[in-house]
Amino acid sequence: MNHPILFAPFLGLALAGSSLAEDFSVKDFPTQGHLDIMDGEKVLGRYMYERDTSSPSRNFDTAKTYLHVFDAEGKNPITKGAGGSFPHHRGIYIGWNKLQVDGKSEDLWHVKGTEQVHKKFTDKIEGEGSGITSVVHWNGKDGKTLLEEERTMTFGEAPSPAYALIDFSSTMTAVAGETKLDGDPEHAGLQFRPAEEVDRKKTRYLFPKEKANPQKDLDYPWVVESFTLGDKEYQVVYLNHPENLKETRFSAYRDYGRFGGFFRGTIPEEESLTLKVRFLVIEGELPSAEWIQEQSNAFTGLSEPTPETTLK
Repeated sequence: MNHPILFAPFLGLALAGSSLAEDFSVKDFPTQGHLDIMDGEKVLGRYMYERDTSSPSRNFDTAKTYLHVFDAEGKNPITKGAGGSFPHHRGIYIGWNKLQVDGKSEDLWHVKGTEQVHKKFTDKIEGEGSGITSVVHWNGKDGKTLLEEERTMTFGEAPSPAYALIDFSSTMTAVAGETKLDGDPEHAGLQFRPAEEVDRKKTRYLFPKEKANPQKDLDYPWVVESFTLGDKEYQVVYLNHPENLKETRFSAYRDYGRFGGFFRGTIPEEESLTLKVRFLVIEGELPSAEWIQEQSNAFTGLSEPTPETTLK
């Protein structure tokens, strides 16, 4: 029987905005290669960090770390894991198909011959609220570590009608020389992929701009994806922080639901770059633009007015 490890450093973590601590736990299942963030008996999220190189298929299936998001009951993930269509699309994940160091390009998106390897968990706390941090090494085809990442995932008290609030922060340090994050919106950035079973005929996106064109527009403050799994409709609000890299395009038009920001930039040698995104997850109808903008303002600390929108 595999027994979970309850991380002692995390016992004091509370849901952001809440005084609750006794029902919140972080349980690690090292022999299964995942860590669960739980509220009582409900699984809020599952961080997948297994690394198994015993066969070509297992090597590929475990070559990148990612975060599963669970349904409101805490029983099943609403995000996609390994396998299925576009098998490198997994949960909430981050990567670039053109990670350039010293003139050499490495593909840390498709992870064919490259890898993102979880090294350890720490009790480091970043930003508002409390969260877990995974130290991840991004390795090229020769095994050399190109980036050392601290990936912090915080589950906070969700504003109604959302049932989940997830802050995803990635701090990447260029340890092998100046590193350029590049590629294209289809194969790079910080992305969300719903489960394989999504009803492709019902996927829609809401944009904070009249006559929006995501293939040309830059720097959306937020984007919402609406998708259906079985008889349930979900809304995922992607909040982009103003401190993130500029001139960012959002890939938000695929019927299978992979969407997110394509951030491009350069990290000088031995320096770091941080990206911060907040996800709000709703089971039910699309919220109003006013509500979404309120949540964006709460995340950014700004007071932006509600924009005109485009749903398509």
